Amino acid sequence: MLQINANTPQVREYGVVPYMAFTADVQRVSELDQENTAEVLGFLSVRPVHTVVMTSFINDNGIVSELNRGKFFGYRNSQGVLEGVALIGHSTLVEARTEAAVRALAMIARNSETPIHLIMSSGDAAQTFWNYLSNGLSQPRLTCVERLFEAAFPFMVQGTDTGLRLAEAGELIAVAEAQAEVAFIESGVDPMLKDREGFLRRVARRIEQGRIFVVFDGDKLVFKADIIAETEDVAYLEGVYVGAEYRGKGIGPKCLSAMTVELLSRVSNVCLLSNVDFSSAHRSFEKAGFRSSDECTTLFV
Repeated sequence: MLQINANTPQVREYGVVPYMAFTADVQRVSELDQENTAEVLGFLSVRPVHTVVMTSFINDNGIVSELNRGKFFGYRNSQGVLEGVALIGHSTLVEARTEAAVRALAMIARNSETPIHLIMSSGDAAQTFWNYLSNGLSQPRLTCVERLFEAAFPFMVQGTDTGLRLAEAGELIAVAEAQAEVAFIESGVDPMLKDREGFLRRVARRIEQGRIFVVFDGDKLVFKADIIAETEDVAYLEGVYVGAEYRGKGIGPKCLSAMTVELLSRVSNVCLLSNVDFSSAHRSFEKAGFRSSDECTTLFV
């Protein structure tokens, strides 16, 4: 995921341009370490919804950790003040507030030790970053426009007697297979086939962290949703899944609503992203009490 401040005037102005015409000041970029934690979290806190994933990674794993599947970098202006922070790796996340920061961080990403799998941003800023990264000479494998949905109090609560609970370790395979189905629909890649061991390990860790909610009917998985990232202010959800035989019965909105009510007892905002083409899912989210607030772009590279 790439998170760039799409309201940066220069990002809006340049769009797709001959990126070779710009010289990136990569000397202002440095790899970040634990000593930078407080400064970086302060920088990210300005836009808590848009930076929830990076903030959660730092809180969960630390700035330097193999669990981040990449490295954090910072771009500073001539006064030494942060203007951009990026996690460059498997999922590339960037909060860049100036054109110079976007450009320089993209140049650094060209030499990422971890292959970049996807990039995400609000608006079309991901494409701008990608054009700097690729020098405008290639296109990503897949481009998806997604709607950002948010829920906060006051919240229209549905009936919450759903049997919703946290997933257990013994339910790993059922949960992972459901998540893999969602991932395949979104990206065209089945993580259970591409990297089964690594994928199961990551899902198991999320279960251990208490970040996957489920509803079962006997041994059948009815509903699942993952908290991908959580901070003091925001919980970011992915992998919302309803079993095939339970779809179209109003079960999904009730389960998602129940999960959201629980999360809003500890955060002020719950958010998720959904492909603009998934209109039936959007109706389900709206019934659960979410509202569409923005659009984002995801590039699978």
